[in-house]
Amino acid sequence: MQENNHLTSSEISNLWAHYIRETLSVCVNKYMVQTIQDPEIHHLFQSALKISSQHIETLKNLFRQEKFPIPNGFTEEDVDLKAPPLFTDVLCLKYLHIMTTHGLNEYSLSFTASIREDIVEFYQQCNLDAMEIYKKAKDLLLLKKLYQQPPTYVTPKKVKIIKNYKYVTNILGKRRPMNSIESGHIYFNLSKAITAKAIMLAFKQVAKDPTVSTLLEKSLQVKNKHIEGFSSLLIKDNLHLPQSLETEITNSTVSPFSDKLMLLQTGFLFGVAVTYYNASVISSMRADISAHCEKAGLNSLWIYSRIGKSMIDHKWMEEPPRAEDRKKLDD
Repeated sequence: MQENNHLTSSEISNLWAHYIRETLSVCVNKYMVQTIQDPEIHHLFQSALKISSQHIETLKNLFRQEKFPIPNGFTEEDVDLKAPPLFTDVLCLKYLHIMTTHGLNEYSLSFTASIREDIVEFYQQCNLDAMEIYKKAKDLLLLKKLYQQPPTYVTPKKVKIIKNYKYVTNILGKRRPMNSIESGHIYFNLSKAITAKAIMLAFKQVAKDPTVSTLLEKSLQVKNKHIEGFSSLLIKDNLHLPQSLETEITNSTVSPFSDKLMLLQTGFLFGVAVTYYNASVISSMRADISAHCEKAGLNSLWIYSRIGKSMIDHKWMEEPPRAEDRKKLDD
């Protein structure tokens, strides 16, 4: 079925999106390499930068091989390497940890959607690369006592069976405590939301375009609602919360990144949040928790669409690959 060995639509779209994301990562990591003082964190970012650069070269070679136009993505024009530090080393490490988490999910999806052997092998290697950076980032967070551990539960003495529908539907009066699956998802989403908020707050502090600044403010308002909602669920069950990261932003007002980069990065954080919130909806067995996560997902979709509209208004949005218009060809 693939005698001509052409790339499939899934392979093309994944490679295209991967190039955009990877060039963004290179810009951010190059800047962070310039500002990070901690030698261990600095070395890790150098490794991440090297891997991203290798991925970009592979992607460019694939595009040239297929005679496919190389996307613009992000370039040296989107980063100011001379800008003073905007993030502390701690926030830089937290950012790399969360972004590598997202990268692993994207690479896994691209791997399973690929057919051609060279593309399959490329995404197999991308997964291995991301796992290596993720493990090193996690180990550094643990070493520096910065890793936020989810709540722990007492080991059950025996298997229990759910005996009635109240386990799911009883949301009035006294609710049952969250089970470990529910609290795990809520804590994970809260931790990611806290990191995302810190990044957006820093972006708003240095954004130049007034419309971008306004949209970043709206993004912060939405993210604050998510943080408040997830926190309340954990507090009601007397479970601990992750530490906030607002203090890990410096007072610099010099933007290291273009407004285009900051807006796309914000949109990406909301886009992936929808995926994780939906996973929580499916995994949660208490109806009110599912409803809360579903609402958070809808909020994220709303702001994601606003960011997309702004990207188009500013002529910053590259058009994804599309199929030939057969009707136009017939005319």
